[in-house]
Amino acid sequence: MAGRIEDYALVGDGRTAALIARDGSVDWLCWPRFDSAACFAALLGTEDHGYWKLGPAEPATTTRQYREGSLVLETRHETASGSVRVTDYMPANDGSHLVRIVEGLEGAVPMRMQMRVRFDYGLAVPWVSHNELGDLRAISGPHKVVLRTLVPTHGQDQTTVADFTVEAGRSVAFTLSYGASHEDDPAPIQPRKVLFETDRYWRDWSGRAASGTPWDSILKRSLLTLKALIYQPTGGIVAAPTTSLPEDLGGVRNWDYRFCWLRDSTFTLIALMDGGYLDEARAWRDWLVRAVAGNPEQAHILYGIAGERMLPEIELDWLPGYENSKPVRIGNAAVEQFQLDVYGEIFDALYQARQRGLQGDADGWRVGEALLRHLEKVWCTPDEGIWEVRGGRRHFVHSKVMAWVAFDRAIRSFEEAETREQDEIRTTGLSHRPKEARDVPVARWREIRDQIHAEVCAKGFDPELNSFVQSYGSKRLDASLLLIAHMGFLPQHDPRVVGTVEAIGRTLMRDGFVLRYDTENQTTDGLPGDEGAFLPCSFWYADNLIGLGRCDEARALIERLIGVCNDVGLVAEEYDVKARRLVGNFPQAFSHVTLVNTILNYSRAKGPARERSSGSVDVRSPARSSVAVVSAAQRRDA
Repeated sequence: MAGRIEDYALVGDGRTAALIARDGSVDWLCWPRFDSAACFAALLGTEDHGYWKLGPAEPATTTRQYREGSLVLETRHETASGSVRVTDYMPANDGSHLVRIVEGLEGAVPMRMQMRVRFDYGLAVPWVSHNELGDLRAISGPHKVVLRTLVPTHGQDQTTVADFTVEAGRSVAFTLSYGASHEDDPAPIQPRKVLFETDRYWRDWSGRAASGTPWDSILKRSLLTLKALIYQPTGGIVAAPTTSLPEDLGGVRNWDYRFCWLRDSTFTLIALMDGGYLDEARAWRDWLVRAVAGNPEQAHILYGIAGERMLPEIELDWLPGYENSKPVRIGNAAVEQFQLDVYGEIFDALYQARQRGLQGDADGWRVGEALLRHLEKVWCTPDEGIWEVRGGRRHFVHSKVMAWVAFDRAIRSFEEAETREQDEIRTTGLSHRPKEARDVPVARWREIRDQIHAEVCAKGFDPELNSFVQSYGSKRLDASLLLIAHMGFLPQHDPRVVGTVEAIGRTLMRDGFVLRYDTENQTTDGLPGDEGAFLPCSFWYADNLIGLGRCDEARALIERLIGVCNDVGLVAEEYDVKARRLVGNFPQAFSHVTLVNTILNYSRAKGPARERSSGSVDVRSPARSSVAVVSAAQRRDA
C-alpha cells in the first residue's frame, strides 16, 4: 500500500514531476508530460503497478528536506551501520531524467535498489534488456526508459534489483531517462555536474521571491511548488501532478487534476505577480488567452496543459485506487460543464495583469468582446457552479457574482484605457490604443452589470439567515460566498458581507477548517460520501478576517493552515479533520496559491496600509494581492 499523502515529496523539471515517499520509493511518475501515462503508479495501487525504491537494506531512521530555495530533495538515513544521504532531482531544462545519488556519510551502509517499470498506469510490463554499453533498457510500445549506473543490477521477479554498500566519502549515482522507443537512447548526463546546475537554477529563481512576511520560508516553498507545476513549453499550470487521490478515503470523489482550470486564473496570476514573477505570470496570461480563443460558446472550464479541449474521462479498472478509493479516473468530464464563474475569472485575470503592467493587445480585446457578447445571453441561466457539481444546474450566487465581475472588469479596463489615451493625446498628440478597445458597447455593459448586482442582492441574500446563500431560494451556505467582498461586489464591511462571513464561520467550520459546503446534510454535488475541508476556503476566510481588521484571528488560522503542510512544506487539496490527514490530489496548486496570497494579504494589513488604500498597483512591491486592489476599487464604487 502507498504511503500517506503527506509522506510524499515532489521533484520536477518543468514538464512533469515525481512523487517520492519518505522510504525512498518513487510511487508516481508520468513521462514525458504531467498528463502522460504513468510508468510508476504504485500510488494508486500496489508495487505491481510500478515503483522505484532506493534506501538502506536495514532498519533506518529517516529525515528529509529540500535544499534551501531549491527543488533538490535530500533524504538522510541513519542505520546501525552508519548513515547515508540520498539526493533526488530532475534536471531543469536538460531532457527527461530522474537522478538519484547516494552518498556515504558515516560507516558503511548496505543499500538496496528495486525498480519495477510498468507503463500505461501499471498495465504494461516492458521488455527489459541491456544495450552495448551495459545500460538497462525497458521498452513497451512507444515508451522507453534507460537506467544508467555503475552498480551491477540483476532481474528478480520482473524487478530490477541492485544490492551494494556505500562507505563514508563514497557515492553512487542512478540516472533514469525517458525517450521514445523508436529513437536512439537518451543522451547520458553527468549526474553531479547537472545537480549543481539544477540547484543553482532553482536558487536563482527563488531568490527573487517576495519576503518580509512572518512566514517567508513557507511562502518561498509554495512559490517553488507553483513553479514546479508550470508546464514550461506553454506556461499552463496543472492543478496538481496527480489523479484520483481521494477527497474521501475509500470513496468515489477521485478526479484527474493534471489539467489547467480557468477557475484558478486570477488567484494564480496574483500569486505569481505579487510573489515577484512577472515572466511566469505573463506566460500564464498568454496561455489563458490562447486557450479561450475561438467560438465563445465553446469555452471550457478547464483545458489541457497545451490548451487541449478533448479530455474524455476514463476509468482504469485494473488499479484498485489509493487506499481502495475507486474508481481511478483519467481525463475529466467536468470539461463539458457550463460554469458562469469562468468568465469572471478570465476578465479579472486580464484586468489584474494590466494593473500590474502586463498590457494586452488587439487580439485580447477581440477575444474579450466576443466572450462578453456570449455572456450577455447566458448570464441569467443556471450552471454547475465553481465546484463542478454533478447534481444538476442551479442559479449559484457565486456564479452570478462572477458574471458581474466579467462586466465590471471589462468596463474598468475600457475606462482606464480611455483615460490613458486622453493623456497620451495631450502629451504626444498620438494614441496607441487599439481600435478594438474604443468601439465597445460600454453603456450596455453597465446596464447588465447593474442588473446582475440588483438580482443577486434580491435573490441571493436571505434576511432570515443574514447571509448570502449558495443558490437562489436556498437556505444552504457555500464557502465561495467568501469571495463577494474580494471581488469588489460589495465592500468588506457591508453588513451583508459581515453576516455571510459570520454565518459561514458558524455553519461550515469544522475543527478550525472551512468546508466548501455541508456534504453530510446536503446533496448539492450529486455524489455519495463526504469530503475533507477544501483548504483554499479556509484561506479565503482568513482573508475576510484580515479585511475586517481581525488580524489576530487571521494569524491563528494561517498558523493552523500552515501546520497541515507536510515536513517539506507541501500541501494537498483538502484536510480530513476526522482522520487528521491530507486528502485529495497532491501537491495542489490552488492550495499553495491561496497560501501565498493570504500571507501577502496579512503582511500588508500589518504594514503598508497606505498602499492598500491608494487605488493603484505598485508592481515593484512584492506584497500585493487581489484584496488590496479590490478594496481600493470598492471604495471608489461606494
